[in-house]
Amino acid sequence: MRVSSATGRFTAESLDFQRKILERSGYGQKMHAPAGLMATPPDQSMAAAREETEAAMFGAIDDLLDKSRVEAREIGVLVVNSSTFNPTPSLSAAIVNHYKLRGNVLSFNLGGIAVDLAKRLLQVHPHTYALVVSTENICRNWYLGNHRPMLVSNCLFRVGASAVLLTNRRSERRRSKYQLLHTVRTHKGADDRSYRCVFQEEDQHNIVGVSLSKDLMAIAGEALKTNITTLGPFVLPMSEQLLFLATLVARKVFQVKKIEPYIPDFKMAFEHFCVHAGGRSVLDEVEKSLGLTEWHMEPSRMTLYRFGNTSSSSLWYELAYSEAKGRVMRGDRVWQIGFGSGFKCNSAVWRALRDIGLEEKNSWDGEIDEFPVHVPRVAPIVY
Repeated sequence: MRVSSATGRFTAESLDFQRKILERSGYGQKMHAPAGLMATPPDQSMAAAREETEAAMFGAIDDLLDKSRVEAREIGVLVVNSSTFNPTPSLSAAIVNHYKLRGNVLSFNLGGIAVDLAKRLLQVHPHTYALVVSTENICRNWYLGNHRPMLVSNCLFRVGASAVLLTNRRSERRRSKYQLLHTVRTHKGADDRSYRCVFQEEDQHNIVGVSLSKDLMAIAGEALKTNITTLGPFVLPMSEQLLFLATLVARKVFQVKKIEPYIPDFKMAFEHFCVHAGGRSVLDEVEKSLGLTEWHMEPSRMTLYRFGNTSSSSLWYELAYSEAKGRVMRGDRVWQIGFGSGFKCNSAVWRALRDIGLEEKNSWDGEIDEFPVHVPRVAPIVY
């Protein structure tokens, strides 16, 4: 708030609007902002943006390679996920250059969740590793205007990145953490309302920003329902599938409108839930829709409090939280639920291959015992 005020670009009304969002965001005070934006005056140059993104990506990859004891030149597939920062050379090229990856590496830059693509590539390229990197850039996308739908993103997004290593090498099974069971992608982009609910454009003064529609939560809910309808038959016990089918037939075939739609109990299919930490309202909506408990939502809410919305990488901060708490046991099933512009809802289902506790280079290392914390509905900000 001090940095925003010092720019002199925001009206008093816009500053007050952002303050109210932050006070109700469920955020703490320890999350990370880019050095460029914290400078006086803020630096939104390409150099500052590259510095921010490379620091996050390379930091995550360094820890991953050190922990997994895999050499960079063994990686055969590289997938980088970043929606709003796509420079030339690309982010995947920056990684290839920095780590001197081999010349025939299959590299991709995506604007969506990347695990599904990595899975498909591993199905046709045997005996290799796939590196999946997820990040977003704050520096170049900080909005300096006063159009309210674009101010929201200033309040939500923070710096973060994840690096995940997948492999199809059978010899690695004994030391792998998880087995990827299912991925389900739902894209609602054919609907104009869904397509435009998160939209990068200029405001009336030609200042570029990302506009968030008031319909966003409703659209996210619709996308989630479509996604779980596809995922359900793969993961739910037969009893839950029969109940869902019976109510669907009663409502659609026999037109019995008094019967409420049955929401399957996904707690019977999964022990752990990692819900995209897009904001407090996103988590509230998913918790309500799926009938989850505070315990199930704790990794997502604590990730939102500690790290903020780090886009798709938030799913991995959440899984790291459950690991650091010693909650992930062999055979446990994990459901990661991600949302993205377009509008997309994506699911990944994993099964733990061993008991997983707090390991070295976990993002919660050194502070996990401080959590969970009480998160007030409103946390006053004085600046």
